[in-house]
Amino acid sequence: MNLDRTALDAHPLPPVVDGDKETKGRILVIAGSRDVPGAAVLTATAAMRAGAGKLKIATVESVAANVGVVMPEAMVVGLAEDEDGGFARTAVNSLAEQATEADAIVAGPGMAEGDACAKIAKALLAGDARIALDAALLHALEPMKHERSTLPVLLPHAGELASLLDCDEDAIESDPVGCGRRAAKRYRSVVLVKGVTSQVVCPEGGVWTYDGGAPGLGVSGSGDVLAGIVGGLLARGAEPLNALLWAVWLHGEAGVALAKKVGPIGFLAREIADEIPALLPR
Repeated sequence: MNLDRTALDAHPLPPVVDGDKETKGRILVIAGSRDVPGAAVLTATAAMRAGAGKLKIATVESVAANVGVVMPEAMVVGLAEDEDGGFARTAVNSLAEQATEADAIVAGPGMAEGDACAKIAKALLAGDARIALDAALLHALEPMKHERSTLPVLLPHAGELASLLDCDEDAIESDPVGCGRRAAKRYRSVVLVKGVTSQVVCPEGGVWTYDGGAPGLGVSGSGDVLAGIVGGLLARGAEPLNALLWAVWLHGEAGVALAKKVGPIGFLAREIADEIPALLPR
């Protein structure tokens, strides 16, 4: 099915409500590392632009203060890190505790791969919050052996999808939809197969294809923004499939809008999120 504005009418977002920050959802962003601290900021900014109400960021302790200055809207928690600048294994229990207070979680952007990743993914999936997983956590993910109250959202690029399926990237490129379906069933998740043409796949086999956007979206940090949009919509109460469908469309159409202002290439990932509020349904 073609993913356009008409298709989205069958997958509505929660209505915009009045009220304080609690009514718009609490989101926890678990992101960043010593080498890539900005991923936490990009993800969190996009989550807020998508309408989340209350923001907490968990990142490694060496960058937490700087993230807090750049993102004054957030409560920032700095956790123990390993020698490579990623989360230490001792951070897992704290992350699991932080997760119990969130309506939605985005985890993985900018995180360093390490021994803690598998434990972090397992701990987060054991909870009840709506969740989107990206980047390093996808390399550490184990097939789901139990049903969750809501399906996880997985956001792999070709290399990460190959890791999820224990295959090479050539297999992904030759059959992106088939591989997406395998991953959706294996991990009991809604899966985005990223590419110039993006495919959203659900465990029941449904597929939505988005081939819009702009060349300028292929830039460092763009995936972090997409993850944040998904998280912001999940925090507002959107069902996982609806959140992912809307996020893919919003991300692509934000690129279209930005390209009209700046040009087809040359814009920054941090600029994408600013286009989101005007594209959201009223």
